[in-house]
Amino acid sequence: MTQVPVTQVSEFDVLADVPRVLAHERGMQTAMIFGDRETSYGDFDSHSSQVANGLISEGCAPGSRVAFLDKNSDWYFEALFGAAKANAVMVSVNWRLAAPEVEYILRDAEAELLFVGPEFFALAEAVADKLPRLRKIIALTDAGDDHSRGWEGFAAWRDRQAQVDPRLACDAEDIAVQMYTSGTTGHPKGVLLPHRSFFAVDKAGQDAPQEWNSWKEGDNNLVMMPCFHIGGTIAGVRGLYNGVTNIIVSEFVPAEILSIIERYRISKVIMVPAMMAFLLADPKAKQTDFSSLDYVAYGTAPIPLDLLRQAMAVFKCKFVQAYGLTETTASATYLPPEDHDPNGNRRMRSAGKPMTGCAVKIVGPDGAELPPEEVGEICVRSPANMAGYWKLPDASGKTLIDGWVHTGDAGFKDADGYVYLHDRIKDMIVSGGENVYPAEVESAIFGHPAVAEIAVIGVPDERWGEAVKAIVVRKPGIAVTPEEIIAYARENIAHYKAPRSVDFVEILPRNAAGKLLKRELRKPYWEGRDRQVN
Repeated sequence: MTQVPVTQVSEFDVLADVPRVLAHERGMQTAMIFGDRETSYGDFDSHSSQVANGLISEGCAPGSRVAFLDKNSDWYFEALFGAAKANAVMVSVNWRLAAPEVEYILRDAEAELLFVGPEFFALAEAVADKLPRLRKIIALTDAGDDHSRGWEGFAAWRDRQAQVDPRLACDAEDIAVQMYTSGTTGHPKGVLLPHRSFFAVDKAGQDAPQEWNSWKEGDNNLVMMPCFHIGGTIAGVRGLYNGVTNIIVSEFVPAEILSIIERYRISKVIMVPAMMAFLLADPKAKQTDFSSLDYVAYGTAPIPLDLLRQAMAVFKCKFVQAYGLTETTASATYLPPEDHDPNGNRRMRSAGKPMTGCAVKIVGPDGAELPPEEVGEICVRSPANMAGYWKLPDASGKTLIDGWVHTGDAGFKDADGYVYLHDRIKDMIVSGGENVYPAEVESAIFGHPAVAEIAVIGVPDERWGEAVKAIVVRKPGIAVTPEEIIAYARENIAHYKAPRSVDFVEILPRNAAGKLLKRELRKPYWEGRDRQVN
């Protein structure tokens, strides 16, 4: 079927424009399906206006931070676009984090209002008294639901607000989303994403749209990546501003995803390679009808060749890899379908070539651009780049330099401009699509009474890509087991960040200046591999 644009991205300057325009163009069409709730584009516009008016009535001035702590739902997007209409900033909190991490993010963001789902009521109660700027908690419950905490339910709160669009002044450079990423120094950083970041790359390519990034009448978009990640939020936002039906699932459960793909005739979906592998491993995959799938977009890592072959045989669709960071609103490079060769080729090891409107350069330690095939730091210039980090001018200045985001990833470009990831300058671990910074894990473990020294590294893992490993020097005379170290870590940080294994050593390798040599620690585990990322 010919790819026919459903809407023109040029119609949008700020997120608030999306429900306004789509309500006018296709008000009766279904915008979102979540469980047994279906929301038309007309109702999406009305509901987001009600959320905006509710936020304004609660005293949320332009620029106020509004937080959301729950799994994916249609209400997340009503809150996101409602905040946009109030010119407030959405802070989507990773619900997998431990209480101290959630508290830090909400306090750092200076959140004034918190939407929270039933699964996380106890967590919200535990941190609420430590948040001086927080004025109100709204429970993400239907009208009439009794949660016995004295918090107003979302549906009742929303529905008592006026449906008239407040039409507050808002600029494309105003901040729409503050999304937290793990930090190299132990604390997450709030990435400031302006409204223009969500449209800029598509606008740059609208005069010559590529088939894989185009939308047609009848497309159904599956939103299953968590919305506290840029991948989940951008998947929903793009589906909405392209005017298609978006099926939203609360979290990834392979058997349920397979049923949804078949039932709703899904045509587009974003996932990480680990998700793809889980879907294909489910026995139900052999009986699932995938004939509606046009494209599977994936990110966080190149796809293993064996997995691509299996996915091509089962899904029978085209595949696109995307490389980007939260700091670039997930936009940097792409590996198009024609480069996905089941027989294998060099480009299959790459992250692709720059997206339209984006530029990529490789720089050395002195900041000078390097020629093809030489390894240096990958830098991205994109109209979707962040405005900076919240309240961190020094970190912003070190990452965003003259319009270029310095990614912290090491790599090189070939003569054709394809980008190859080689290593991580910033020592990040990617496990199952989740970013984990060793500094966070080390900080969480160092307080254990038996730990004298701690180093955390990523090691190859067939299921997750990489796994977190702690290497510990014990204090003299104090016994401790790996299981005790892991349990201690899980008390302070999210379970996915905690080490999956612990090795004990007598001494950690250091150079003459006393700097820890993590490359030496990593070397035995990566022996025989051509890259230090998996």
